[in-house]
Amino acid sequence: MLGSAAVLTAGTLAPAQFVGAQPAAAASYEWVALGDSYTAGVIQAAGDVFEIPRDGCERTDRSYPQVIDRDLGSLIELTNVSCGAATIEDVTFRAQEPIGRNVPGLPQDPDYPFPPVPPQSEAVRAGTDVITVGAGGNTLGFADILVKCLELGSGSGGVGTPCKDDLADSVPGRLATVGKDYDEMLAKLHERAPRSRILAVGYPTVIPQDTSKCQYNNLRQFLSITSGDLDWLRDDVLEPLNKTIEKSAGTQDSATFVDLYDSSRDHSVCDTGKWVEGVFDSDDRPALVHPNARGHHNAADRITPAILGALDPS
Repeated sequence: MLGSAAVLTAGTLAPAQFVGAQPAAAASYEWVALGDSYTAGVIQAAGDVFEIPRDGCERTDRSYPQVIDRDLGSLIELTNVSCGAATIEDVTFRAQEPIGRNVPGLPQDPDYPFPPVPPQSEAVRAGTDVITVGAGGNTLGFADILVKCLELGSGSGGVGTPCKDDLADSVPGRLATVGKDYDEMLAKLHERAPRSRILAVGYPTVIPQDTSKCQYNNLRQFLSITSGDLDWLRDDVLEPLNKTIEKSAGTQDSATFVDLYDSSRDHSVCDTGKWVEGVFDSDDRPALVHPNARGHHNAADRITPAILGALDPS
């Protein structure tokens, strides 16, 4: 479904000079995809890892950069250096040691450890036309918060807000760090590619507005996280994370925020037709609350017109 939708979108929105362009002409447009696991794909429900040998970043063939790359064909050349577990600092200036598919409590990835990968920003060149970046969740420490909520909610019967009670005071400082690091990242990307358009990609809806949809101790949802803590995570952690990214992008003339939240609002972990998997996916494989292929399709539908607009800002 997405393939036809994205092609239709591309055909509708593509500037006249792009329609019917020959591969030689299209080669002048360069796109670099940066980000964390919500960009890279990582989980099996988001496709197969396509790098051989693996570098531990776990980019999958049904993640949104790869979907868009296939849909736009020869229009634009993609360099995808997104990497699971990347922080904003890993995008900006720090070499990252990829973790592969290591999951706490499960057998270690047989190919771990992996050699460090360069800071993702090094893939951006002066001639890069458009940059997409989806980062911030790991700087916030969302995975650690999630694991802590699982631990604290275990045995609670789904009652109370043990995670909020333990971690709420730390969230404002975490969000402030995201904002500071994001500003520095955007400045670095603009420095490396002054004429490039930067698309700051937000995070999708993960937790429904009505958390009564979420069943306590459901492995395919949020397992032992209480309903009260899910409300707190949605209202005080994840939605402010998106707002922080949007605010940072709004301070840079070269950046545009791409919202994935509203379009995915009815496709959370606890909804029928989910676009984000729970702690485990529908085939009982580790997913740790990441978008599946349908979620990446939705992201592609939102980001494709933004890329086309970046190539023809008039």
